Amino acid sequence: MKQFLSYIFLIFTVLCFSQEKQHASYIDFNYFTGNIALHNNSILHLINGHPEGVIVSWNKKTFGYNDWEQRYNYPDYGATFIYQNLKNNVLGNNYSLYAHYNFYFLNRNLMFRIAQGMGYTTNPYDKETNYRNIAFGTRLLSSTFVMLNYKKERIFDKFGVQAGVSLIHYSNANFKSPNNGTNSITVNLGVTYNLDANEPEYVTTLDGVKEKFTEPIKYNFVVRGGLNESDVIGSGQYPFVVLSAYADKRINVKSSLQLGTDVFFSRFLKEHIYFKSVAFPEENLSGDEDYKRVGIFAGHELFVNRTSLITQLGYYVYYPFDFEGRTYVRVGLKRYLNEKWFGTMTLKSHGARAEGVEFGVGVRL
Repeated sequence: MKQFLSYIFLIFTVLCFSQEKQHASYIDFNYFTGNIALHNNSILHLINGHPEGVIVSWNKKTFGYNDWEQRYNYPDYGATFIYQNLKNNVLGNNYSLYAHYNFYFLNRNLMFRIAQGMGYTTNPYDKETNYRNIAFGTRLLSSTFVMLNYKKERIFDKFGVQAGVSLIHYSNANFKSPNNGTNSITVNLGVTYNLDANEPEYVTTLDGVKEKFTEPIKYNFVVRGGLNESDVIGSGQYPFVVLSAYADKRINVKSSLQLGTDVFFSRFLKEHIYFKSVAFPEENLSGDEDYKRVGIFAGHELFVNRTSLITQLGYYVYYPFDFEGRTYVRVGLKRYLNEKWFGTMTLKSHGARAEGVEFGVGVRL
């Protein structure tokens, strides 16, 4: 009988342990106000007030049950909604929804949030009714949002406070002209509310452990594509295709370095060359110049779970037509579907001028 009861107790203990709470969550509500940065003189007429709005987020905490959570100091992930009144009847109001990560520093008192999502604007450009809005050419926008806040949870029961600065960027990444976009630099003040009475203890199995990671050089092949338009309003949207091949070498468990090449087939550029040859004869263009470009690039990949952040700096080695300069930047996300296949969503730009959002699929061998 004692042996039977011992087995029952052991099974009960295992079941309780297996069902131990591994996550907790909280919400935060913030008011913000600030200014639209003058990143382009052509939008000066659109800056005549102090934008304000609210930021509402749901956050899921991690406690180190997966190794990547410990490596990045137990980040949060979740979803954010932003309402922004741009204080200008021409610009209207923006509503946006994001996926985000929160990273912590200074004994978890300093929080850095980075978010990517989609926005909706109520009053985009219209050549007849709203021709002054050269910031937003479409109702649907791409949006990036970053926040740096000092944060203190559970000051009063489940309530806490946070305050700091935020940057909210809206544009359509040249999906359709005009596309000057806006960058709002704001200050925010908010409250947090923990949804759980108790939280698990942090797992520290990697403390003091030197993680060794070795992997041979891998070869990546990617096909990217999308739609974009030149800066000439009404010139039309055209598809583009980018073929990329690059090698990457993991230097540690978090990072890899990349070196590769891109071949760009951008139909909008072909049409833009023809337009320039007709509209500006003094530039002595025939209209038959090659619109294709070839670039080489170096890059970095930061691995976070099955998602990674990629940054690449490129230079056109084949550049028959001068368009926005010979250097380009690519920043975006890479999501591994399994050990070999992955999907990507990246933004390619020349400095602060976006050329297009690229959606792609690739293989890593």
